[in-house]
Amino acid sequence: MSTTKSSMKKKLCPQCKIGRFRVLNANGDAIVVEVNELFEIVPVNSGQSLEGYNLDVLHCLGCSWKGMAKKLVKH
Repeated sequence: MSTTKSSMKKKLCPQCKIGRFRVLNANGDAIVVEVNELFEIVPVNSGQSLEGYNLDVLHCLGCSWKGMAKKLVKH
C-alpha cells in the first residue's frame, strides 16, 4: 500500500499541539505548511512553491512557538 499525503500523520507543535506552521522568506512573506511523519515540509496549498523560504524555522499558527521541524511531536 502506497502512502499518500492524506494518509500521512502530521507532526505537531510541542507547545500547543497544532499541526500548521508558517515559513517566511527574506521579504517576510509567509506560506502555511504542515510537516509529515517523515519531517517533510509540505505547503497546505499544493500549488505553492517553498523555493526561497527559510525551512529551518517554523512558526506555529496556534501559539508563539518557533523552531526546527525535528522538534515537533507525534501527539
